[in-house]
Amino acid sequence: MMDRSLKENRKARAVEFLEDMLRGAAIGVAFIIPGFSGGSVAVLLGVYEKIVEALADLFKHFAKSVLALLPVLLGAAVGAAAMIFPIRWGLEYFPVPTVTLFVGLAIGGLPAVKEKAPGRPTKRNLLAFFIPCAVAALLAFLPETSHAEGFLSRLDAGGYFVLFAVCALAACALVVPGISGSMLLLVFGYYDPLVRMLTALFTGAGEPVMLLVIAVAAAGMATGAFAVSVLMKHLLKRYPRATYYAILGFIAGSVVAIYAPFARSQAAMPPWHWALAVALLFLGAALSLLFLRLAKRKAA
Repeated sequence: MMDRSLKENRKARAVEFLEDMLRGAAIGVAFIIPGFSGGSVAVLLGVYEKIVEALADLFKHFAKSVLALLPVLLGAAVGAAAMIFPIRWGLEYFPVPTVTLFVGLAIGGLPAVKEKAPGRPTKRNLLAFFIPCAVAALLAFLPETSHAEGFLSRLDAGGYFVLFAVCALAACALVVPGISGSMLLLVFGYYDPLVRMLTALFTGAGEPVMLLVIAVAAAGMATGAFAVSVLMKHLLKRYPRATYYAILGFIAGSVVAIYAPFARSQAAMPPWHWALAVALLFLGAALSLLFLRLAKRKAA
């Protein structure tokens, strides 16, 4: 009887590990899309609080936190690595349909987020919704910084400090749902150079200095993610309803941030791209709702 119970427990843990890897893969894909938030995906997939708690308790319960984060981080790395080329191709040739698929996935998951803030909204909750919504939308209209080609390969000590700080800020945005870390990297002029470096390393065409640049960027992101996770854990415990209304506001405002670059470019787009975008919007929403329904059925 004990052996059977032990086997079932191991099987359940293995299934949970794989599920968290898949959730992590979706978060990793979201992070490489400018304007889209990995934190939003974590909320929509029901793993956000788990990630925040593990990050905030990293130094208190190191082994437990690492075990909780490991499948998500592995999944995020695999998802980003596997999809970086298709996503860049889609954003280059079919930009609006590509991002609209992810918008549909986000819309389909919103009911699950609203369930965490039940009841009629108070004035404070509405304020918690509209202020983050405006902040997330306005971030899309910040002017982008330009740098000389290949500047990351020629950084001095001050340049590495700035890289660390920018990536820490981007990771703060990654942890806060609805604000895109990749969008902030794009605004500061670091997104394309970092993506090119990662692409070069994946294809074996990288240089040794690229490893140092990526290591500093990763350290900055880890620091920023930890700092904001401590704050978010406190807010989720003390003010859960207001915090989830703020999360909903950030996600709503991020839709503006996603489409703003295409409105600014004023580039002509074939009509069938719009038709494809609408179809992918409904497909994304349907897939998200299906996933939530299956998750509820499993939990019941």
